[in-house]
Amino acid sequence: MRVASIMVMVVLAGSVSAAAADVADRVVVHKERRLLQLFHGGQLIREYAVALGGNPVGHKRQEGDERTPEGLYLLDWRNPGSGYYKSIHVSYPAPEDTKAAVANGVDPGGMIMIHGQPNYFGWLAFLTQRFDWTNGCIAVTNAEMEEIWTMVPNNTPIEIKP
Repeated sequence: MRVASIMVMVVLAGSVSAAAADVADRVVVHKERRLLQLFHGGQLIREYAVALGGNPVGHKRQEGDERTPEGLYLLDWRNPGSGYYKSIHVSYPAPEDTKAAVANGVDPGGMIMIHGQPNYFGWLAFLTQRFDWTNGCIAVTNAEMEEIWTMVPNNTPIEIKP
């Protein structure tokens, strides 16, 4: 009986740690490499190819520049009913982004998201993911967005690198 109890505890402990490892505590995007990575406790747990804004080089400065921002942000809320297959909001613009935009007399823009494909066009991902097509967002396939949606809780830090 005692051996069986110990075995059950070992199995349950393994399940809990495996489940915890499937929750990201940090997201990193490498724009130049078109790569989104999920980390847990410093360990890489998943990575995905991404499409970015149509003008991806450089930090987002203003509404309509089609750039994906660079820097440290939070994934602060989600929208299950967006115009794309699910979306998770990047906390751009940060106060320093807004300050820089105001100093230049422009609107910093906003609504930067990680999202899947346009609704009803997920089947086109084999084509759309080959080029940068968003207005500054980070796009993945719908299946990948489903994984990210379940693995990335609200208020997870995201670092977007050049």
